[in-house]
Amino acid sequence: KKIVMDIVLELSNELNIEKKYVEAVISLLDEGCTVPFIARYRKDVTNSLEDVEIRKLEERLNYLRNLEARKKTILESIESQGKLNPQLKEKIENALVNSVLEDLYRPYKPKKKTRGSIAKEKGLTPLANFIKKDLTNSLNEEAKKYIDLEKGVKDEEEAIKGACDIIAEEISDNTSFRFFIKNLIAKEGFIASKQTKEPTSNLYLNYYNYKEMVSRARPHRILATSRGEKEKCLIRYIVVDEEKIFKHISKFVIDNRSPYKDMLLDVIKDSYKRLIEPSVTNDIFQELFTKAEDSSLLTFKLNLHELLMVAPLKNQVIMGFDPGYVNGCKIAVIDSKGDVLDTSIVYPTIKGKKGNQKDEEIVSSLIKKHKVTYIALGNGTASRESEDFLKKVLEKFKGVELVIVSEAGASIYSASELGIKEFPNYDVSLRSAVSIARRLLDPLSELVKIDPRSIGVGQYQHDLNQTKLKEALSGVVEDCVNSVGVDVNIASPSLLSYVSGISSSLANEIVNYRKENGLFKNRKEFRNVKKFGEKAFENAAGFLRIQNGEEPFDNSSIHPESYNLAKRFVSLIGLKDLKDKTLLNSLSEEEIESYAKKLECGKETLKDIVKELIKPARDPREEVKKAKLNENIKTINDLKVGMVLEGTIRNIMDFGCFVDIGIHEDGLVHISELSQTYVKNVSDIVKINDIVKVKVIAIDLERKRISLSLKDVKEE
Repeated sequence: KKIVMDIVLELSNELNIEKKYVEAVISLLDEGCTVPFIARYRKDVTNSLEDVEIRKLEERLNYLRNLEARKKTILESIESQGKLNPQLKEKIENALVNSVLEDLYRPYKPKKKTRGSIAKEKGLTPLANFIKKDLTNSLNEEAKKYIDLEKGVKDEEEAIKGACDIIAEEISDNTSFRFFIKNLIAKEGFIASKQTKEPTSNLYLNYYNYKEMVSRARPHRILATSRGEKEKCLIRYIVVDEEKIFKHISKFVIDNRSPYKDMLLDVIKDSYKRLIEPSVTNDIFQELFTKAEDSSLLTFKLNLHELLMVAPLKNQVIMGFDPGYVNGCKIAVIDSKGDVLDTSIVYPTIKGKKGNQKDEEIVSSLIKKHKVTYIALGNGTASRESEDFLKKVLEKFKGVELVIVSEAGASIYSASELGIKEFPNYDVSLRSAVSIARRLLDPLSELVKIDPRSIGVGQYQHDLNQTKLKEALSGVVEDCVNSVGVDVNIASPSLLSYVSGISSSLANEIVNYRKENGLFKNRKEFRNVKKFGEKAFENAAGFLRIQNGEEPFDNSSIHPESYNLAKRFVSLIGLKDLKDKTLLNSLSEEEIESYAKKLECGKETLKDIVKELIKPARDPREEVKKAKLNENIKTINDLKVGMVLEGTIRNIMDFGCFVDIGIHEDGLVHISELSQTYVKNVSDIVKINDIVKVKVIAIDLERKRISLSLKDVKEE
């Protein structure tokens, strides 16, 4: 495929990546290689670019390619009108942003009927030119020449009015005026909003009288006012010094000697108010929204990554506890593979119920019977009361740990086709209990069953472009799944469908093959699966693991294409036993480089092979950390300003982060309360699942809002 050179150069400058590496990535993407595959197995040609960088490059490449296609259409359109000159062609070819391109095209875009185009049809263009150039003050005489009842020009006044409409449209179509106005708004303008006559919601109280410089507008405020406008609660507008705009345009449109100065100034004002302002305002809001959307997507992606990369609990029996009131608390016990061993329902949280003896006995007998090692408690309604009940039960058991687990999206899984298919005989909340337990066992494997948009990390997800959001979040899930690797013999279709190069239909074929032929014994066998072609094999094989198979390398992330190389390396260094790591651990970077030269392979590829030989199928996920919750704080009413508490970061927004302090409501640490110094991005300071000490600085009981601070946190 032909790579347009200026796109390569633009990407190289924009992303600060050498041209040859940009070209290598583009050509790999065009060959159908996936991002995880390129990041993991083509380090030698990409200079070890990470998956995040490659995704950014892919995104920008698609944008610039679409831009090129649009330029081609625009150039053809202007050329067919016979209006394409070298200067305009150069401007169009050099445009890097879609909005600039459309502004350049505006004067040549086929228009619907407008006041200006109707006046042109009436033959009033020469009169418009006369008004702009005449210095003799004989306009009325001139206008009489254009009276024509057939064309609908009944008197001089109507002729002059039509001519002014033509001038107003010319001003509006002038690209350089639009650039000037947009720059002025970007530097000195304000974004503002006020309430509509009868707002349908009080959610937007903060924006009923809101004004902020365009250059300083925070993404969450752009998204909030955008939603407020959609819900007909707010009217948004731009505030700018209009006199500066009129003065600028006058310099080019009005001759100081002209007898029609006042008339032309009115035309300029009309052109701005009627034609330019609505469309420029629209463009500005659109650009601000796109920036806010990108910022929101970035926050989403970081949050989701942290959540998915929480460490699994290996070889544990876990009790999932889905808390509730009237309908009881649902219990599901799972084994170390995630299979359900037992289920039950208890009612310890119903108010006024005397004694929980029976409930305690049920939970105790389940713990004994199945040797439960962890209890995963959902953090939803009745979570705190359930926690008190479970702690009482656990007084009798040593070594059983209680962990609070986020329920976000569990109810969506429970009611989904997948949930019903997995557990057709369970009711919705019993499926939730299974999901909560499995989230502690292996968060990644369980969370991939839920649409990433429903996992509850981020802000204003419903306002964002859903396709863009889905693609961005799927990319994060794909990167997480592939960085961990997948055991092909136990993985669910949901998990397999995120493996590099594997589609949903291929994931189902893998599971069907497993059911019919038993467990996979080696990676070569993948080729026997229906729809598993050569390209899919290349993209996927290194990320699919086979434990206890016929080939030891199949349980590592060494790609089958490098098995031969790995074996030659092992023989070259004289390694007799792969279990003996002493020799491998002693290799220096220089030695690996010299072996790479001898074996005529890439240094990065060999480095990765050595890493895998030392620790095959390493899991990059960290250990689980837990917050120590204050036993005396059960509800928002127990809080006092000044208290210092420990909590877990549950969500990150661009205006702050939400902290779970063990009661129903999460508290907000506003961005201004994160640090003594100025903070630009919340995610520079905290990440999801971080354990933090916070100070309560305000409590709003009526709105159930808690304000927290990370600054000056000292135990009171």
